[in-house]
Amino acid sequence: MRIVIAGGHGQIALRLERLLAARGYEVAGIIRDPAQGDALREAGAEPVLCDLESATVEHVAGILQGADVAVFAAGAGPGSGLGRKDTVDRGAAVLLADAAERARVRRFLMVSSMGADAHHDGDEVFDVYLRAKGEADDHVRTRLGLEWTVLRPGSLVDDAGTGLVRLEAQTGRGAVPRDDVAAVLAELIETPATAGLTLELISGSTPVQVAVKAVAGN
Repeated sequence: MRIVIAGGHGQIALRLERLLAARGYEVAGIIRDPAQGDALREAGAEPVLCDLESATVEHVAGILQGADVAVFAAGAGPGSGLGRKDTVDRGAAVLLADAAERARVRRFLMVSSMGADAHHDGDEVFDVYLRAKGEADDHVRTRLGLEWTVLRPGSLVDDAGTGLVRLEAQTGRGAVPRDDVAAVLAELIETPATAGLTLELISGSTPVQVAVKAVAGN
């Protein structure tokens, strides 16, 4: 199985790349800075240079050709301005989804955010971010050619993962280690029966594999 991850140098993406490479999958990570390539190689992933803020659908579809799964894990980051919430958090996600559909990559995982909502009110940077993520989620869910799953983690922390989570359509607010987000993504990739679901994720008491199996097919 070949898996292509947008935002390949992100904190969740690097963790996911290590997990997938350890399972024997062929993994590629899309990055725009060549200096990040060594980190991806150390994680077991092939670095692919592409700026998703300026690339065409045709170019990205070429990158995705032959892939089995596409994962959107890119983000403008907390220090970015309002404009990049649109060009990365919304625009790049829309681009990847459209390119995946064109390249006939059926499985698509979207790393979103708890509270993402295209109609969210407010003018602060985080408000704009939640609207951008909500718009991106809405777009992904309209792509009839994709078997999509949208994952909305709670507050991300760098604590070591516990392997114990709460994964449901609605969990309520909470935090979750990035380790556990990556672990859930890896299980979602291997569980196609989770297609068509939008899931919230926080720390909990259920082992990751059990949590994913529990929502599969719902």
